[in-house]
Amino acid sequence: MTAPTPPNRPPLTFTVDGRSVEVPDDGSSLLGVLRDRLGIRSAKDGCSPQGQCGCCTVLVDGQPRVACVTPARRVRGRTITTLDGLPEDERRSWAEAFCATGASQCGFCTPGIVVRLSGLAAKGTAADDTAAVEQALLAHLCRCTGWRTILEAWAAHVGGRAAGDPDRDLEAAARRATIEGRTPQAVSPEVALGHGGFADDGAPDGALVAVPDGAGGWSVGETLAEARAAAGKVQGRRTTVEVRHPLEPPPGDWAATLVTTWVEPGYLELDASWCEPGGEPASPLGNGGAFGGKLSTVVTTAARELADRHGRPVRVLLAREDAVRMGPKRPPVAGGMRADGSGVLRVVATPGIGEVVARVAPRLHVEQVEVPGPATSLDLRAAGWAEALVLAAGAGAVLDEGADAPGVLAVEREAGADGAGRGAVALRSPDGAVARAEVVTGDDPRVAVEVSCGEVLDEVVLRSYCIGAAHMALGWVTSEGLAVDDEGRVHDLTIRSFGILRAVDMPPVEVALDRAASGPPVNGSDAVFAAVAAAAWLAQGAPPAWPTGVRLR
Repeated sequence: MTAPTPPNRPPLTFTVDGRSVEVPDDGSSLLGVLRDRLGIRSAKDGCSPQGQCGCCTVLVDGQPRVACVTPARRVRGRTITTLDGLPEDERRSWAEAFCATGASQCGFCTPGIVVRLSGLAAKGTAADDTAAVEQALLAHLCRCTGWRTILEAWAAHVGGRAAGDPDRDLEAAARRATIEGRTPQAVSPEVALGHGGFADDGAPDGALVAVPDGAGGWSVGETLAEARAAAGKVQGRRTTVEVRHPLEPPPGDWAATLVTTWVEPGYLELDASWCEPGGEPASPLGNGGAFGGKLSTVVTTAARELADRHGRPVRVLLAREDAVRMGPKRPPVAGGMRADGSGVLRVVATPGIGEVVARVAPRLHVEQVEVPGPATSLDLRAAGWAEALVLAAGAGAVLDEGADAPGVLAVEREAGADGAGRGAVALRSPDGAVARAEVVTGDDPRVAVEVSCGEVLDEVVLRSYCIGAAHMALGWVTSEGLAVDDEGRVHDLTIRSFGILRAVDMPPVEVALDRAASGPPVNGSDAVFAAVAAAAWLAQGAPPAWPTGVRLR
């Protein structure tokens, strides 16, 4: 049981969503009180107690505040408004706007974003004040949508155009989302309100909480705060250690070389599961696939074992630091390629990587190298084959393996004045999707994408996934990286240290969909991811080491 409130600390009283509440003054954060004492699950935990992702944003006396780093005692006597406490018509309008524009995919980050935008709208900010919205979004991270659709949702809501298409087929939209995310995903206005079915939101009251103890086991407590205290959790920091590249490129006379480093998938909903004794654990893939980052996770097995051991329901939760240390990364590579597609790709040893690369670049010899570091996986978005196709684009190795084979179809590059440049790449993915991306850098940066991936099913969802893939690709090339030391320990443990592009960093993205395509629907956003990465790299002059450090905006 939670320790009682000490005699010298009277209970805390404040107002939450219009009702007066009283809770013990036991040192809990406001987020802990909202989720674990009051059962308000719209405020999400994406990084606590780092205060960096914005998923737990609420209004305190009308002002946005991140709840995970706000001590509950700091809001004594004040008024708290969560997403659930916004007026019903306003909440519905936001939900419709986010769904209609594709501004929500998994829906984990959007409740906090909606709350912040609600506070911004209350100040009278205009529908077309994009700069003000981008500044407000600096307090948030969204990994799925690429930010531009969120700006569109803002304009739709504030401009009174939030209602979606009444004839839109949301079942078809969910089919497209499932194809793009590679795990089942719902599409509806409710998803934007955080009702996507996330694992920890459905945990029963009174469940024990388990967190990693740092020694390969689990610390268990009646509350998250108690479990973390027992584990001796230390909040992660952003390191001063430089990002480095674990592999050296192979010697040779290459048309292009490419060296990448460790990068973090950066999904917002952390690994979580819960289980009743003798039951089946809740899936950590509540609504979306986390870009493959949670397909293999320790939380489900732990939830089952701990529930059986304790004879009570148990919630198993990873903190952000745990997810970075324990979660898989895409394999770093160092490769060289000639214009005929031959070459050598050194890669951090990853089961199956040779077969994946051979499918898109059969003349590229793969050398697997054992390197201390975090686990790698081919589950992550386009891992292995995207790197091979980017290298092929840099070398000008255009496909000649057959009409339907995956590979690079066309390459264009132009160098302009004052650092401006243009890169354009067309490619076919192993799924059979064809994507063309054009990236322009300089004073007027922009991205244009065309994709053909079978029957569209739903334009809004496919467009949203393509913009999100472009966002991830641009960050991968220019800014994302983790500091990993010689012993393989990850030093960048805060979500802001991953280098994910913010809203203010993201250039406009135009998406053209092949609406005439009638074949079976296949994943298109992974092809867009690879094409945008290649085009962005060429537009910068193909510097060999990523991240390049080039700001696109």
